[in-house]
Amino acid sequence: MSDTSPDRPAAPVLDVWCELQCPDCRTALDDLGALRARYGDRLELRLRHFPLEKHKHAFAAAQAAEEAVAQGKGWEYVEAVLARVEELDRRGEPFLVEAARELGLDAEEFDTALIDGRHILIVDADQAEGKAIGVTGTPTYVIGGERLDGGKSQEGLRERIEEIADRLLAARES
Repeated sequence: MSDTSPDRPAAPVLDVWCELQCPDCRTALDDLGALRARYGDRLELRLRHFPLEKHKHAFAAAQAAEEAVAQGKGWEYVEAVLARVEELDRRGEPFLVEAARELGLDAEEFDTALIDGRHILIVDADQAEGKAIGVTGTPTYVIGGERLDGGKSQEGLRERIEEIADRLLAARES
């Protein structure tokens, strides 16, 4: 999932390997919001799916997030689901559909997408790429070729991301 449009010049990319049933990813939302506020469209934030086996609804949540992208509210949906991780844990797929309805998305289409698996390939591809580059937990960030693991601690990660982003932006402008 991406914040960019094809008309804009390429901005530095921050890939965020995330799992929507992960409490650490919920904590990371504050940092992502601060990064969006600071850089706007000068930094492309891409959600990359990395559902963990220990969370039984994570794979369905990743598919639901892709349906939200298809319906034009990807980040809003991700934020809404992460804000209620415990509810997702308890209720599973019915909660994913309800969260879509609350955001004004087509809930019936969400339900259908979860049944027909139309977004499975995107989720599988993200997970495979994550494994290939050494992602083992969430959140994990990749910017400027550097992988930063936020699964153990978020401490200092936003500052490190800002440092790398500033360097990449300066190089692009020179």
